[in-house]
Amino acid sequence: MGRRSKRYREMVSKLEPLKLYTLEEAIALLKAAPTVRFDQTVELSVRLGVDPRKNDQQVRGTVSLPNGTGQTLRVLVLAKGDKVREALDAGADYAGYEEYVEKISQGWLDFDAMVATPDMMRDVGKLGKILGPRGLMPTPKAGTVTTDVGRVVVELKAGKIEFKSDRSGVVNSRVGKLSFEGEKLQQNLRALLDAVQRAKPASAKGQYMRSLTLSSTMGPGLRIEPRQVGV
Repeated sequence: MGRRSKRYREMVSKLEPLKLYTLEEAIALLKAAPTVRFDQTVELSVRLGVDPRKNDQQVRGTVSLPNGTGQTLRVLVLAKGDKVREALDAGADYAGYEEYVEKISQGWLDFDAMVATPDMMRDVGKLGKILGPRGLMPTPKAGTVTTDVGRVVVELKAGKIEFKSDRSGVVNSRVGKLSFEGEKLQQNLRALLDAVQRAKPASAKGQYMRSLTLSSTMGPGLRIEPRQVGV
């Protein structure tokens, strides 16, 4: 690993080893760090007490963050006919069918979320090797395979996100920008944690949320006291 930046070392020097912080303390520390030239994303990592090797212990869901993500989301809708106009009127950045299927097959990925009507899924499935690894594959469970494309586009633009556990049983999700007021970041964090709690598999045993870590794009991870946020 390369040598850490002076800024990073300065921030770490102010931390207490092994300390579990409250949400308020962690957010304040991230905000007090030396600034950078862009608005950093704030992310939460939740280590879960699940066995990721078991299909019935996969954790996945969606949540509408009350204060949005702070990100301008580029949304592509794959649809035909009137659904194309419905998607564009709702704020979709791109909408159509054959043109976009062809572009994606050739490597075009200038969008952050995809919505598709059910009749598109046969062709979307053929793009799985391109879309899947990038988390762009629309799914019924995430609500991104639907005939109600206008509503879903509005929700995505307003801050609806999908979360899922990785191969280590960890959920990693953005919860806003460092420029957000502390209270708004807390509201987003609690909304995400509530959604992850509701997605708990029935077969999961023992403590469900094992640890919480809050970080910014250029900052270290700060461990959060789980009991302080009611988990």
